[in-house]
Amino acid sequence: MNFSSKLLENAVNEFSRLPGIGQKSALRLVLHLVNQPEQDVARFSNALTDLKNQIRYCKECHNISDQEQCEICTSLKRDRSLICVVEDTRDVMAIENTNQYQGLYHVLGGLISPMDGVGPSDLSVDALISRVQKEEVSEVILALSATMEGDTTIFYLHKKIKDMGVKITTIARGISFGGELEYVDEVTLGRSIVTRVPYERNIA
Repeated sequence: MNFSSKLLENAVNEFSRLPGIGQKSALRLVLHLVNQPEQDVARFSNALTDLKNQIRYCKECHNISDQEQCEICTSLKRDRSLICVVEDTRDVMAIENTNQYQGLYHVLGGLISPMDGVGPSDLSVDALISRVQKEEVSEVILALSATMEGDTTIFYLHKKIKDMGVKITTIARGISFGGELEYVDEVTLGRSIVTRVPYERNIA
């Protein structure tokens, strides 16, 4: 792609590094910003800078937060006996949008994937085990994507938690194999949470 400006080219190259953004889409976004009032572009830039400099992770569940503890963990309305284990913040948002779950969360920060060099020590597994041991948890819901990496992570977590005296469930597989939670429609995901099943049933 030929550019009439080095500044334009640099901006397009940076935008095209974002997931799912090719050079044509990046060019369209950059040209849109070029035509916006200066204060709008400054507000956009400041929002990104503030996001990077001020974002925090909840010390309890590891979800993205503005405070030391996120709003979900500090809410008095949540059922603290339930912990729903998810891959990342996008899955928390997807489940929250169903309005079918009122417990707490635990964000792993990824999935076990030996092919990608990601092992249990790269995830917040130890923090999850500590929560199950110290808090009055009655059920751990393993709400991970229906992929090989998701199933591997579920199997590993089950081995670590099964002797701790808590119920271990997985979301119902109304979700096709290979499906990621963030792309599942809210009705299907909500129903999968409500109709979750004991994990042992899946490996019997």
